Amino acid sequence: MKKVLGLIGALLAFTAVSAQSLPDVKIENADGEIISTASLTGRKPLIISYWSIACKPCLQELNAINDQLEEWREEADFDVVAVSVDDVRLKATAKARAAALGWDFICLFDANQTLKRAMNVSLTPQSFVVDADGNIVFSHSGYTPGSEQLLIDKVIEISKKK
Repeated sequence: MKKVLGLIGALLAFTAVSAQSLPDVKIENADGEIISTASLTGRKPLIISYWSIACKPCLQELNAINDQLEEWREEADFDVVAVSVDDVRLKATAKARAAALGWDFICLFDANQTLKRAMNVSLTPQSFVVDADGNIVFSHSGYTPGSEQLLIDKVIEISKKK
């Protein structure tokens, strides 16, 4: 019974999202500038991944994405946005961690968790695929090795539709 419930939970964690748009929220980037999330859309698809410094699966997922990023970008033109949900006390540590890991991502810092609340993120890691028009087309929670492939598969799928 436990295995069945676990399988059902895993299947529910990978969900298609119906016509919700990326909310327009002001958020801090890695340079300390306040930007609008609307400025991220309108060009190409995005993978948005929420993380925190205390979340090992978050770091594993983002490192796995970063490791495959060059190869994936040969298949589709997209950006990765890593959104730290660490609070104001840990924001400097999160910025230092992101820089030290050498991620080739757009790093945003949601210290007040405004974007997190606007996107109804309750747990990390939580990842979304957003199409070039700003529509959220896919979401999944949690991380197991290999599950990052679902994100790029969805990016490739929506890239072919354009």
